[in-house]
Amino acid sequence: MISTVLSTVLASIPSPSSGALTLGPLSIHAYGLMIALGVIAAVWLFGRRLELMHIGTREDASAVAVWAVIAGVIGSRLYHVVTDWNSFEHDLGRIPQLWRGGLGIPGGILFGTLAALYAFRRRGIPGALGVTAATPALPLAQAIGRWGNWWNQELFGKATTLPWALRIDADKIPAGYAPGTTFHPTFLYESLWCFGLCIALLVIDRRLTLRPGRLFAVYVVGYSIGRFWIEGLRIDPAHSAGGLRLNQWVALIAGLIAALYLFIDWYHHRGVVEAPELDPQQDDSELLTEEHDPDDLAAAEEQEQEPEQEIEAVEPDLRESLD
Repeated sequence: MISTVLSTVLASIPSPSSGALTLGPLSIHAYGLMIALGVIAAVWLFGRRLELMHIGTREDASAVAVWAVIAGVIGSRLYHVVTDWNSFEHDLGRIPQLWRGGLGIPGGILFGTLAALYAFRRRGIPGALGVTAATPALPLAQAIGRWGNWWNQELFGKATTLPWALRIDADKIPAGYAPGTTFHPTFLYESLWCFGLCIALLVIDRRLTLRPGRLFAVYVVGYSIGRFWIEGLRIDPAHSAGGLRLNQWVALIAGLIAALYLFIDWYHHRGVVEAPELDPQQDDSELLTEEHDPDDLAAAEEQEQEPEQEIEAVEPDLRESLD
C-alpha cells in the first residue's frame, strides 16, 4: 500500500537535462558548483567550531581550507585516475577535466588531512584539536558535493523499480540495460548518510569526552560503513577482488584500522583522569613565592590570634571557680 502511494506520488527521480547551469553567456559546470557549495558549508562549520573551542577564528578556517581543498582535490583526482587508469591511458587530456567527474574520496581525505595538519602548524593551532574541529565538516562537504554525480548522471547503482529510483538519459544507460531502466540513486544514499554522519559527530563531540583527534577516527569508521554498502550497489566499472570492489576493500581496511585504533586508545587510557592544565606562564616556583598583599597577611595573623585571646580571657574565670 505504502509502496503504491509512493509510486504514484514520486514514481522516480528525474535527472537534469544538462550538467551545466547557463546564466546568459555564462555557463557553470554543476559538478564543480556542488563541490564549491560543499566547501563553503564545510568552512563555515569548521570556523564556527574553531571559535567555540577557542583555538582559532573563521579566518584561520579559511586559511586552512585553502591548503586542504587544493590538496584534497589533487589527491582525490590522482586516486581516481590511478584506480581507473584504463579510462585515461589513451586520453591523458581528460586527467585535469574535473568537471567531467571522477574524484576519489579516499585520496582526497588523505591528501587533505596532511595539508590541513601543515596549515594548522603554520597558524599555531594544535593539530589534534584542529582535526577535531574540522571533522564534522568533512561529511557535510561530501553530502553536498555528491549531488554533482546527479548532475553528471554517473555512479548510479543497480537497476531497481523502487519509488525513488533514478531515471537517466538513454545515452547514459550502460550496455545491457533496456531503455527506460531506472537505477538506485547511490548519490542520494551517500548524501543522506553523510548528512546523518555530520549530525552524529556533532552529538558525539558534545556528549562524550573524546581525546583530541579521536573524533576523526569515529568519522572514518562511520563513513567506511556507509561507503562499503553503497559501493556494493554501484555498477560502474571498477577493479575488484574476492567479490568486492576496490573502494569496498579500502573502506573495509580503513574502517577496521580506525575502529582498532579507537579500541586500543580507549583500553590504554580507561580510568585515567587527566590533570587540569596549568598556566604555562606560571611555574611551581612562582606559586611558592607568590606575593601577597600586606593587609591580607595582617588580617590572617589577627584571625589566628583571636582564639588565643579568647582563651586568655576565660582563664581567670576558670581559676576563680576552682578556688
